[in-house]
Amino acid sequence: MTVLPPDPAHLADIEAIRQLKARYFRHIDCREWDDFEALFTPDATLDGGNGTRHGAHEIRTTVESRLDGVETVHHGHTPEITIGPDDTAEGIWAMEDRLVWTGQSAERGEAVGYTGAGHYRERYVRGEDGAWRIASVRLTRLMTQPLPGGHPRR
Repeated sequence: MTVLPPDPAHLADIEAIRQLKARYFRHIDCREWDDFEALFTPDATLDGGNGTRHGAHEIRTTVESRLDGVETVHHGHTPEITIGPDDTAEGIWAMEDRLVWTGQSAERGEAVGYTGAGHYRERYVRGEDGAWRIASVRLTRLMTQPLPGGHPRR
């Protein structure tokens, strides 16, 4: 299979999408929920493996509530971004994260949670304002490895 480099005319869009995803990870880890919600189209979807969430606000409130009391670090790597027609794009990101349930960790005397790895498969749309936003996210985990205190109680 022949893989061609991206069209030079698309490099600015690819960089804008890379910056969008960087903000996604930072806003989650820093608990900047208003800014996190603004990264999505109003009708966006998110499938993190436990059901699909619909709409930017539902995505925000679900992620915010699921991470209450959880310290997180998210990293995205090696993006494969393809610019499509009509102000659309698709991306695949390798990811790694670490989640620590602070309350349960204090109870057990060691870190409770896991590190994980997998891929984000996403679709992006450029809005009328020229900004790229996330239209859909599907996270597939390839592995989770428990921390010394084990997996959390949910």
